[in-house]
Amino acid sequence: MIKHTASVATLALVLFASFTGKTPAGEFSTKLDSLPALTDEIATPVKADWLVAPAERKTGVYRSGPNEITMTNGLVSRRFRLLPNAATVGFDNLMTGTAIIRGVKPEAILELDGAKYAVGGLVGQVQYAYLRPEWIDGLRADPAAFRSTGFEVGPTKQRFAWKRKPYSANLPWPPPGASLRLRFQPPPGKLAGLSVSACYEMYDGIPLVSKRLTIRNDGVKPVRLNTFVNEILAAVEAETTGPVTRGWEYPNLHVESDYAFNGATPPEADVATHWLVDPQYTSQRWTTPAMMESRPPLGPDAIIPPGDTFETFRTFELIYDSTERERKGLALRRMYRTLAPWVTENPIYMNVLPADPVTVRRVIDQCAAVGFEMVGLSFASGFDIENEDPAYVRQVKQLADYAHAKRIELGGYSLLASRSVGPEHDVIDPKTGKPGGAVYDSMPCLGSRWGMDYLRKVHTFIERAGLDLFEHDGSYPGDLCASTRHPGHRGLADSQWTQWQKIIELYRWCRGRGVYLNVPDWYFLNGSNKVFLGYREENWSLPRDQQVLLGRQNIFDGTWQKTPSMGWSFLPLTSYKGGGPDSVIEPLCKHLDAYDAHLAQNFGSGIQCCYRGSRLYDTDATRAVVKRRVDFYKKYRAILDSDIIHVRRPDARDVDCMLHVNPWLKPRGLAMVYNPLDRPVKKSLTLPLYYTGLSETARIRREEGEAVSYPLDRKYNVEVPLEMAPHSVTWFVVE
Repeated sequence: MIKHTASVATLALVLFASFTGKTPAGEFSTKLDSLPALTDEIATPVKADWLVAPAERKTGVYRSGPNEITMTNGLVSRRFRLLPNAATVGFDNLMTGTAIIRGVKPEAILELDGAKYAVGGLVGQVQYAYLRPEWIDGLRADPAAFRSTGFEVGPTKQRFAWKRKPYSANLPWPPPGASLRLRFQPPPGKLAGLSVSACYEMYDGIPLVSKRLTIRNDGVKPVRLNTFVNEILAAVEAETTGPVTRGWEYPNLHVESDYAFNGATPPEADVATHWLVDPQYTSQRWTTPAMMESRPPLGPDAIIPPGDTFETFRTFELIYDSTERERKGLALRRMYRTLAPWVTENPIYMNVLPADPVTVRRVIDQCAAVGFEMVGLSFASGFDIENEDPAYVRQVKQLADYAHAKRIELGGYSLLASRSVGPEHDVIDPKTGKPGGAVYDSMPCLGSRWGMDYLRKVHTFIERAGLDLFEHDGSYPGDLCASTRHPGHRGLADSQWTQWQKIIELYRWCRGRGVYLNVPDWYFLNGSNKVFLGYREENWSLPRDQQVLLGRQNIFDGTWQKTPSMGWSFLPLTSYKGGGPDSVIEPLCKHLDAYDAHLAQNFGSGIQCCYRGSRLYDTDATRAVVKRRVDFYKKYRAILDSDIIHVRRPDARDVDCMLHVNPWLKPRGLAMVYNPLDRPVKKSLTLPLYYTGLSETARIRREEGEAVSYPLDRKYNVEVPLEMAPHSVTWFVVE
C-alpha cells in the first residue's frame, strides 16, 4: 500500500478493493490507515478571514474514525461513514461552527430502466430535526440501495482545457484542492456490470464543494438512465414559522450547477436546484423547504451502451459565513474566479457595423491607435458566420490577419434563438405537437439536421477564418423538443440534455482554443467569458443625460453577483430603437461630454462596453478623450477588474461611489466617485476599507496627487475630504 503524507497535493491514488456485506470491518479499517489521521490541529477551523487573507490550509482527506473519512480545508468539512454503506454523516460550516445538514440521506438517486435506486446512504434515523453523533452507529444500510465498494483520493482535475489570454488574471487551473471518489455497485441480482461513482471536490481557501456522478456500464446490454438526483441535502432550515405569502427563507448556502441556461444571473439560469419539503422531517409542523435536491428538470433519458460511461452535470455548494449582502456577493464572485478563471479576461472591444472591409479596417486602425484590443463584427452588420462560401471566409480571414498584425483580436456575432428555420428543424412544442412555444417563441432544435449543421458551420468558420471572438446571441435557452424525427435526440425526454451537451461542446472547444465568448446566458462554468450586465435596450433611445445615469445604475446593480469582467454594457453610438436626435452620441465630437461620461464610468468600473458604430473617434479631440480613458484603465487594470464594494448607489441626489478592492494587489483599492449634480459638492466621503486587507492605516491619494495617511476606525472606515465640480468624476487610490 502506498504511504501518504498529510498534504493532499502529494496524495497518490488510494484504491480500495470491492467488498461485500461479509467483508470484516477490520479489513476495511486497515486500508483506512493509509490516510493521514484527522488531528485536533487539522480539525481546528481556520481563524483568518478567507476573503482578505491567503489560504492557511490546504484541502485534505483524512481518517477520522474506524470507518470514517473527513474532507476539510479548515473552512468547511464533509464527513463520510463508509460502513455498513457510504453516507455523508456530517457537513459543517467551520467558519460559524454550525451544522449544514440535520440528517442522513442517500448520496444520490438514480432511475435506471424505469426503477429507482438509492445510491449509498444509511437508514434508521428517527428524528430529522437534528442528527446526534451517537445515533450514527445505530444506522443501517438499505438492502435495496447501491452499496459502497471503496474510494479513491487524489488531486483536482481540469474540467476542460483553457487557453489563457495575455489579459487573464494569474489564477490556477484547475483550482487547487482535493478530490474524493466513492464507488458503488448495484444491489445483488440487479443491473449486472453497472458501477456508480459519487465524485466530490473541495477547493483550497474557499468554502466550496462540488459533486458529480459517473455511471459505468460494463455489462452486456444497454442501460437507460431515465433521470438522476445528483445531490440530496437534509439542510438545516433557515426559518420554522409559516406558511407565509412572501415565500420561505432558504438555508444560507448557494447551490448552483453547470446545467444552467436562459438567464444573466444565477437564480434566473438555475434549473437544477430544487428546495423541497422533507417527507422524513415529520416533527416539523410547517411545509418548510429544507431539503435540497440537485437534478435536471427532465431526463436525461440517456442510453448507456456496454463499455460506456455517463457523467452527470456538476453541483457546486458555496457555504456562506454571513447573511450580509456584500459579503455574500464577494464570496460568490470568488467562487466564479475559482471555478471559471477565464471570467477575469476583460478585453477592451468595439462592435463595428457595417462589416464591409473598408469600415472594419478603419475601425481596427482606430482601435490600435487608442489601445482597444478587440473588434466584433456586430449584429445587423452583414457578418454571416453560417456562410461557407470560400471567398467570403477568405475575406474575413484577411480582416483577421490584418487585425492580428496590429495586435487586435477579431470575431463576430451569430443569432441562434428567437428565429425559425422551418417546421422540420424547429423545436416542437410538447403541448401542441407543432413548432413554437419556445422561450423566445421560435427556436431551432440543436438536435435537428439544421442544428447539427449550424454548430458545424460555426466551428469550421471560426477555425478557418482564425477568429478570436464569438458573440452568440440567444444561446440555447433550455427549450424542449417533442420531435421524434430529429437525428440528435430520440424524443422529448432526452431533448434538453442532448441540446445542452451540444452547446457546451462548442463553448468548451472555444475555451480550449482561446476564442473569447460573449453569451447572454449563464454558461460561465462551461467556458463563456461574459454575459450582459443587465440593462434595457430601450434605454438607449432616451436622452443622453438619462443614459449616463441609467448606465451607472446598471453597473452598480449588475456587480453584486458578477465581477466587473463578467458583464458587458452597451452604448450604441448611432440612433437605436427609434431614439431621437437627443439620444445619439454621433457625431462624437458634438456630444463629447456624454461620450466621455460613458467612457469614464465604464472604464472606471472595469466594465467593458459594446461601443457600437462605425468609428471610435471623429476628431483629434475625440481621439484624445478616448485614449485618456483607455490609458487610465490600463494603468489601473488589475484593481479596476477587482471586486466592487457598493458604497452608494447612483440616484442623482448626491455623489455616488464604487470602491474596487483587492487585498493581494498594490494598490489595495481604488474608489470611483461621480457627481451627477448641477452644483459643486464639498463634503466628507466615507470609504469602507475592510476588504482591502488594511487594518490600521491607509495611504490615499486623489488621482495622481500626493498620498496622505488616514487612520482606519474600528469599522475599518476612513473619512476623506471631497470637493467636486458639477457633473464631474474623480478617483482615490488606496495603498
